[in-house]
Amino acid sequence: MNCIIAQSGGPTSVINASVYGLVKENFNLEVFDNVYGGLNGIQGILEKKIINLSSMNKDELEAFKNTPSSGLGSCRYKLKDFSENEYEYIKLIKILKELDIKAFFYVGGNDSMDTTAKLSKYAKKKNLDIKFIGIPKTIDNDLVLTDHTPGFGSAAKFIATATLETYLDSTVYMDNGIFIIEAMGRDTGWLAASAALAQINGKPCADFIYLPESEFSITDFLNDVRKTFKEKNHVYIVASEGLRDCTGKFITQSAYSAHDKFGHAQLGGVGEYLKNLIMDAGITKRVKALELGVMQRCAMHCASKTDLDEAIMVGAAAIRAAAEGKSGYMVSIKRETNSPYKSSTVLVDANEIANKIKHFPKEWINKKGNHITVEAINYLRPLIADNVLLDTEDLLPKYKVFSR
Repeated sequence: MNCIIAQSGGPTSVINASVYGLVKENFNLEVFDNVYGGLNGIQGILEKKIINLSSMNKDELEAFKNTPSSGLGSCRYKLKDFSENEYEYIKLIKILKELDIKAFFYVGGNDSMDTTAKLSKYAKKKNLDIKFIGIPKTIDNDLVLTDHTPGFGSAAKFIATATLETYLDSTVYMDNGIFIIEAMGRDTGWLAASAALAQINGKPCADFIYLPESEFSITDFLNDVRKTFKEKNHVYIVASEGLRDCTGKFITQSAYSAHDKFGHAQLGGVGEYLKNLIMDAGITKRVKALELGVMQRCAMHCASKTDLDEAIMVGAAAIRAAAEGKSGYMVSIKRETNSPYKSSTVLVDANEIANKIKHFPKEWINKKGNHITVEAINYLRPLIADNVLLDTEDLLPKYKVFSR
């Protein structure tokens, strides 16, 4: 009997480490004869784009572990409930049966857990001997029922490092201006908050950090910036792309904003928006805005080893869950202790995670809504611990991906 694993949604720096963890644990336990990989998620599997991961040699597997982005390719494919459209379920199950698949592992976020829950429900209804297990990943850290998600720690480390380095760059002159960093985060502020880890001489580099969980006021923002610029002749600002006004509307979303296949608004441009606010208010013309963009999810050169190790851990736990006959679950991370940091895995119902959002706690945001608390920093810091040592080829990191 065999199993299959696929990746879905936005990539992360350590998403392939979960595949590595699963494949390696299967080598150790010999649960399945072969571990297949579905290229481009469930969409690719439906088109029979499938490879055999068990045929990888040791060197390929190790290189794949340290490769950023989705090495198997990804998709944003909305699987309808089988009561609405059973055709895709019938087609998928037929393909899985042809390969003698007894377990299906899906690496992804909220929408991927929705797919996992739907497939498990269908298998149970049809009395199918196929297990469906979700493996978490998302840089957004917005999955409920898990302390954090693989991928977030590395993104947080990159953002904190970029904040530290650009802060130093923005303070070299006697006559400095205002610097703005825009972090990803459509619905939550976990990524922007991680900039608070960047400190010089025990003081945060960022003067202000604005998150979607706190109502954004243009008046308060300009007052904050004007006052600080007058005092220091320099202001460093970190903002989430998902900032919302008092009505709950994204401050940069227009009626013409694009949406993905799951109906999520495609955002961006908050940094430029804030830059224009500052300039139009006459505070200063010396304003720079930097959108970190996709580097937040693929900067393997700045990955957290803790994050990589936990990505491997959840992949290995998924194989063990399938071996125990579990289905319809996601592997969750439990924080055992914070200092020294230690974590373990538990199984949670995928249906309880699907289409839900874990917001940045409001009690971790200061009263003015423009920075985060010490409690938040204590939560974040262990997740960026240690560095990943990468093998090189032609003086650059050595990576492994599959044709897709």
